[in-house]
Amino acid sequence: MRTKGKGAPDAEHPWNEIVPGLWMGGHHYTPPSGERTPAVVTDEFDVVISMYRRDGHGPPDHVEHHYEAMPDRPLTADQLEAVARLADTAVAAVRQGRRVLVRCHSGYNRSGLVIAQSLIEMGYSADDAVYLVRYRRSKWALNNKVFVDYLTTGLDVARLLSGLDSFSEDGGLT
Repeated sequence: MRTKGKGAPDAEHPWNEIVPGLWMGGHHYTPPSGERTPAVVTDEFDVVISMYRRDGHGPPDHVEHHYEAMPDRPLTADQLEAVARLADTAVAAVRQGRRVLVRCHSGYNRSGLVIAQSLIEMGYSADDAVYLVRYRRSKWALNNKVFVDYLTTGLDVARLLSGLDSFSEDGGLT
């Protein structure tokens, strides 16, 4: 459920701290040594938010884990609502002084969307949030232009616009 063919290499680190307490990552990384390595969460974080899941990558049962399957392509209104809910969860945990990891498959798009939305809720502009995600994680982060459009339009507006697809021409639900 991810966008293929963008040519993005694996990140060099399993996760990167975007702002204090808020980390972004994926399920694999390739360090400078060149060997692709699984990113396995153990006790590094208090809260893990995942939009992709793979067995054996953690977190352990005692770590708070929020999982929402999410594609790396245009999202439905319900999926955008889930992004907002996950961002709220991340922000609340960071404000409580907890260490939070937001992750997806590669640690670029879906996690970038939730992280950037979290930053917006913390007071950053959409442009600054996107810049910070790319600067701290990778230039490949948020390479899904639709996700950047969601952030610059505003998640609430994007959710309303996405929800229009569920109405027929006569105004009823389809």
